[in-house]
Amino acid sequence: MTAVSIFPAATVLGYPRIGPNRELKKALDAHWSGAISEQQLLEDARALQDRTVNRLVELGLNAADSSIPADFALYDQVLDTTAALGALPSRFADLAGGDGAVSTAASFVLARGSGERPPLEMTKWFDTNYHFLVPEIGPETPFTAVAHQLADTIRRHRANGAVLRPVLVGPVTYLLLAKAEDGAPAGFDPLDRIDDAVAAYAGILGQLAAAGAEWVQLDEPGLVTDKGGALAAPGGLVERVYRTLAGIPRAAVAGPAAGNPAAGNPAAGRPALLVTTGYGTAGNPGAPGEALAVLAAAGVEAVHADLVRGQLPSARVLAGLGSTAFLAGIVDGRNVWRNRLTASLKVLQNLQDSAGTVVSVGTATSLQHVPHDVDAEDALPAHLPQWLAFADQKVQEVGVLARGLAGGRAAVTAELQEAEDALRDRATYQGVVVPAVRSRVRGLSEDDFTRGPAEQRAALQQEHLKLPVLPTTTIGSFPQTGEVRRARAAVRSGSIGAAEYDRFLKDEIARVVQLQEDLGLDVLVHGEPERNDMVQYFAENLDGFAATSQGWVQSYGSRCTRPSILWGDVVRPAPITVPWTTYAQSLTERPLKGMLTGPVTILAWSFVRDDQPLGDTARQVALALRDEIADLEAAGTGIIQVDEPALRELLPLRASDQNAYLDWSVQSFRLATSGVRDSTQIHTHLCYSEFGEVIAAIDGLDADVTSIEAARSRLEVVADLAGFGFRRGIGPGVYDIHSPRVPSHAEVAALIDTALAGIPVSQLWINPDCGLKTRGYEETVQSLRHVVAAARAARASLAVNA
Repeated sequence: MTAVSIFPAATVLGYPRIGPNRELKKALDAHWSGAISEQQLLEDARALQDRTVNRLVELGLNAADSSIPADFALYDQVLDTTAALGALPSRFADLAGGDGAVSTAASFVLARGSGERPPLEMTKWFDTNYHFLVPEIGPETPFTAVAHQLADTIRRHRANGAVLRPVLVGPVTYLLLAKAEDGAPAGFDPLDRIDDAVAAYAGILGQLAAAGAEWVQLDEPGLVTDKGGALAAPGGLVERVYRTLAGIPRAAVAGPAAGNPAAGNPAAGRPALLVTTGYGTAGNPGAPGEALAVLAAAGVEAVHADLVRGQLPSARVLAGLGSTAFLAGIVDGRNVWRNRLTASLKVLQNLQDSAGTVVSVGTATSLQHVPHDVDAEDALPAHLPQWLAFADQKVQEVGVLARGLAGGRAAVTAELQEAEDALRDRATYQGVVVPAVRSRVRGLSEDDFTRGPAEQRAALQQEHLKLPVLPTTTIGSFPQTGEVRRARAAVRSGSIGAAEYDRFLKDEIARVVQLQEDLGLDVLVHGEPERNDMVQYFAENLDGFAATSQGWVQSYGSRCTRPSILWGDVVRPAPITVPWTTYAQSLTERPLKGMLTGPVTILAWSFVRDDQPLGDTARQVALALRDEIADLEAAGTGIIQVDEPALRELLPLRASDQNAYLDWSVQSFRLATSGVRDSTQIHTHLCYSEFGEVIAAIDGLDADVTSIEAARSRLEVVADLAGFGFRRGIGPGVYDIHSPRVPSHAEVAALIDTALAGIPVSQLWINPDCGLKTRGYEETVQSLRHVVAAARAARASLAVNA
């Protein structure tokens, strides 16, 4: 059968991988705990894949025309691309098979570490809360075509009648996301290996064609960044890469090729290429769509543009696409609000009138960032579901718009009217606008964002707290045991009463406080057993938010979160954390931190209203937190931590857009924290981002102490801090809590030495990377013993040297 080039009329770039009931998470956790074998894990994953394909067909996608993406991943799509390329760093070289293939077990070592071998670094996927595993590329890193698992997936579904579209991170984005392997020569850039990577991609395309793929999706969101956008200029690297890949002859035969000696050889041909550019505008924003024209000129068969966060391609670009299909990403893959179908259809019709090619309808990004199905929710306020679209509803929206584009408004009149009615209801619903909140925001003055000089505050705080040098603390949460989760479920179901649950929580807090005293930590926390999630807990206690019951979204690996939905103006009806913090402080004479989540992180890890600027919403949240902080201080809490792990996450991808974001995000933190006395110590926490780019903003937060993720990157941030001249308290993490490894005393001590080499001892705090909620108690206690012992040893050494 001759391979076809007709691109489907309706598709999505990806779909949630975890399963509507978190089936993948449960299987992964069971395998890692030893409860099920690797074979059982893979069987469970294949069963979930089959159900996903069937569900997408039910929702209207065509199983036979490459409408359904094969974006399945056990842990992370970037890790899967690393495995398909056999691109293992030298410290993992022994894990490669004879042909360079990476087994499932080996991929988990890359993701989670093993023994004394730390895992790959993890950071945020563009400006989302999804975490990916960072490739480590050096001059000798192998590149080979070993996409056996993906090819087997395509072959298996093809045998069952489904022609899926395999998905890989594109070669330019893959190397843009990579970091230079330790030991690489100075000045080495992973992009220096682009030709070797492209040769491996060519081999992968041959393997996928031989397996029966008719289209392949290469995701190139790196082109929406400044660096990637520059590479997408006419005649640049992107054009060269895709001329090479598109120059491979198309496969003459599509279908399973068992026994085909050419399988995996570029001479076997390739599938048609769809290149996607989600998360913004690809190329030069001043020339909308130019990058798409470059890709079309290079010979790819279909290009995609994000029309939610990105700009519309110019009419000139659209008219010049020729035979290259255009996939319009007009359904939001990152937020849960219902699509404005009438407006979207008008945009699509104008595009179709302007384009010199066929226009298809799709999502702006993968739907991996949203939950599965609104209809699965049973606890949302009655007014809310009709305003929402989760992944399943977004697939249906894509179908509605495709039918409307093909048949006109008359073909989808009922759907358009239903959407308009929902939008009208949302705009007028009570609580969407609260006049008192709006008035308070308008009345803010410069004094509301300012504290006394940092040096003066530091002296008052040390006089009050009397902390040793290198004070030790944790970030906030302690392990959430099965007992804690069962108690929370029991009070939700009504099987235990509120009074019994309160007694349980107090017993748990007392146990955690005693444990910290026994370990010898200097500044304690209450452990947060009452909190299901650091954002959801506050959302459940603030008006204007709603929490889901089944709205799970993958954060990384088997880690899932349930982002709350911020739908109205924000009001704090009563104190939230004060009773638990004051109770915990009553149990110890050591200082104990009050723990809050900051306004930027509450926004970043929620699905936020899209009907007003984010900065306005952030100020509303900040005022609610300001009231909470005032109550904590009045109750005697001397240290208050306001976590902002998502500060870097929301940073716009283009430098030209970043100052405006940093202005409102930093100001919202300061609004929340600037009402306290100078003797009250304000902490913040940031994690899993490239912090060197935003150190000035971190300094601008004006926190007294900042704890920061650093262990997995082996304290790379210390050089940035030293170069900036950071003069506030700083705690670069010395214990990677996102891996089950227990760091040795020597490992922690070495990291402390690295920190001391770049940070004055008077500023340095010793702490883990992040909260301990996802860890078990055995590993946590061992790790914290090593942290405290290493800090005390460093303290003693400093005293001797002094």
